Amino acid sequence: MDIYSVFQICGGLAFFLFGMHIMSDNLEKVAGGKLQSILKKMTSNPVKSLVLGAVITIAIQSSSALTVMLVGLVNSGIMELGQTVGVIMGSNVGTTLTAWILSLSGIESKNIFISLLKPENFSPIIALIGVILIMAGKSEKKKDVGTILTGFAILMAGMQAMSGAVSPLADMPQFTHILTAFRNPLIGVLVGALFTAVIQSSAASVGVLQALSMTGQISYGMAVPIIMGQNIGTCVTSLLTSIGVNKNAKRVSVIHISFNLVGTAVGMIVYYVLEYAVGLAIFDESITPVAIAIFHSIFNVATTVILLPFSKVLVRFAETVIKDKDDDAVVKEVLLDERLLLSPGLAVRECREKTIEMAHLAKKCFKQALSLFENYDEEKAAEIYDMEERLDYLEDELDTFLIHLSGKNVSDYDSNEISEMLHAINDFERIGDHAINTEKLAKNMKTNHKKFSAKAQEELQVLNQALSEILNITVECFEKEDVKLAFRVEPLEQVIDDLTKEIKNRHIERLQTGECDGELGIFMTDLLTNCERVSDHCSNVGVCIIQTRNSSFETHGYLNELKSGREPAFVGEFAMFEEKYNLELDK
Repeated sequence: MDIYSVFQICGGLAFFLFGMHIMSDNLEKVAGGKLQSILKKMTSNPVKSLVLGAVITIAIQSSSALTVMLVGLVNSGIMELGQTVGVIMGSNVGTTLTAWILSLSGIESKNIFISLLKPENFSPIIALIGVILIMAGKSEKKKDVGTILTGFAILMAGMQAMSGAVSPLADMPQFTHILTAFRNPLIGVLVGALFTAVIQSSAASVGVLQALSMTGQISYGMAVPIIMGQNIGTCVTSLLTSIGVNKNAKRVSVIHISFNLVGTAVGMIVYYVLEYAVGLAIFDESITPVAIAIFHSIFNVATTVILLPFSKVLVRFAETVIKDKDDDAVVKEVLLDERLLLSPGLAVRECREKTIEMAHLAKKCFKQALSLFENYDEEKAAEIYDMEERLDYLEDELDTFLIHLSGKNVSDYDSNEISEMLHAINDFERIGDHAINTEKLAKNMKTNHKKFSAKAQEELQVLNQALSEILNITVECFEKEDVKLAFRVEPLEQVIDDLTKEIKNRHIERLQTGECDGELGIFMTDLLTNCERVSDHCSNVGVCIIQTRNSSFETHGYLNELKSGREPAFVGEFAMFEEKYNLELDK
């Protein structure tokens, strides 16, 4: 073995890690955050959490990414600490799949069909299919699938390169001499942990061990402690990602570390009993890639089965290690943790939930402001300011996060979602601003002992009903992503525009005849302006939803087409709303 063999080993490992990275990123992109977004809904039961953790890890091919995701979710307050335990355990089970795929490299058969199961035989075909999909695929999804297949082929090429480079080691006495150190189980655990910690991938670490096992110089007694140590090495990622997070998020890392440490401790006790007390001969035999995959699975599954009933104990232990302090009550809220950017699909879903929160808050805020003209209440007014402050905070945080998210590798659908939310959050925040303006008008009228005439109040009641409906429709169509419902917003907005003009004209007539106080004209004008602006913002959201489905934001052209009367659906809806909110009052 010479220096070029060392280069080949390093190059093979580089290809392996690169292929794994490509697969993980694009599997996450294809999943679109759908698997991760149900984490909060299916983690009430430990068994469900375990299954979900395994499925997600298999889908995204990275237990480390899932752990980072959990830290981010807990830090953002999206998940509870107890919900993460089963998911962490499940991720350890899910990560064993890679070892099974790599173990197929040891298949030897003259049968063509069995021989095709060998990765080095079928990976070139997969690479070809992947490249064809990337070059000829018309949809983004096909290109992503092609990238996943190509990534797998690169991964297998790296595995082949490592296997080829280490094969001469079998005949080297120096290599055999070095391996004698690994006969000490504790050194094996330490080496497995350190190597996995350095390359940040237990799958790659197991792959390297499987490649070395092909030399025939790795015994069961050497491999078993190394595999146990590899589980400890994966904890480094969660430990690093816990820096700068809140107490509960730090506890996720403690649970992950304690779970793997306890599992390894139990495994080592069993190992010592079987090796030194029972004296099993198998520990001196050479281990194969398939046997490594088998033990890796048995160890992870056994550890999970043993510790799953003690999930609450792990949570209590984490709370004991990371204690709450008296000054922890004042902690700045983390709306969306930056770690969620590692899973763009999930980040998009969480942003949408926060934007939906904004929508409901804006609706409630403005409706409450309108109610103050009937009966001004100091507590309700204070609530409006609190809601508007929350809207400002959500808008600032979401805007920054969505801009960062837009630079990530997301699907076309998620990209449209991000654009839609960037437009909508501004409109929802502005509705809150108009609620504050409306509250101030109501307060000034109360302070100056002013009150609209009975006729004006009747007219405003009709306008309030129309505003209430447009707010309801806007929030519902945004929350449900209902394009059909979004088409109803613009016709109603036009009716509200006509209503405000008519109410303003009628009020001017009453001012001219002396039926109304001249000072009320200013209040009325300001109120109608705020109402009209709110309906405009609702229109912006509705149009944005419609345009997003066409991947276009040519809003002005779309509105001009509607208002020109060439759209039958618009004309019909406009007529219906016009009749519903007709000012059938005597002037």
